[in-house]
Amino acid sequence: APTRPRQVAIVLGRVAGSGKEKAHRQHTMLIMPMDAKGVTVVRPMKVFGYDDAPVGHPEVDLDRVRVPASNVVKAEGSGFEIAQARLGPGRIHHCMRAIGMAEAAQELMIKRGLRREAFGKLLVRHGSVADGIAENRLLIDQARLLVLRAASVIDAGDQGTREARKLIAMIKIAAPRAAATVIDRAMQVHGGAGLSQDFELAEWYAGARALRIVDGPDEVHLRSVSRDEIRPVLKLLKKAGSRL
Repeated sequence: APTRPRQVAIVLGRVAGSGKEKAHRQHTMLIMPMDAKGVTVVRPMKVFGYDDAPVGHPEVDLDRVRVPASNVVKAEGSGFEIAQARLGPGRIHHCMRAIGMAEAAQELMIKRGLRREAFGKLLVRHGSVADGIAENRLLIDQARLLVLRAASVIDAGDQGTREARKLIAMIKIAAPRAAATVIDRAMQVHGGAGLSQDFELAEWYAGARALRIVDGPDEVHLRSVSRDEIRPVLKLLKKAGSRL
């Protein structure tokens, strides 16, 4: 549960009458004091049983809360723009952490395989475990290289380009999936202990799985990547006068 008081929160919402604007101009961010009338922290929320203390993710109820117009961040209708400016680097950060969890899980898996035996030989000498270790390395390094490519585009100042948006969507899919798969294999090698509090694997798995939803679910990013893949081919076909 949250233990450190938060004085303000940033609220992203739609302003009355904004439906006439373009989709990306309908949302506004504003600063809301947590002690404002109508703000109620209902309960601390858990993800897979973990509460992320001491910060946490509580359910907050807003009942006719009023704040002055001066609390609007930047300008009315700029919410989506502000969010996107943060989401690109933020998603890269999420993916870097996912790769770090995968590397840690890989190390634990190998150590476990070198210490435990089954059917008269070390676990790492069994084909399924050895293959899993190799498959993990493929997944980790594939995800890492894709994240590095996305980061290099951002560092070059091209965050708003179509290429940058596509790469960020791709890593947001690839890195959490890779991490979850690697951690799952490590848990399997640890047996029941891998599901317990004796190892961090279960908590890491919960985090990796949650990443497939936070900051946009896989399906949204897949849709984005698909559109970017289809667009140039469709343009070529139209230019050539071909019929679909």
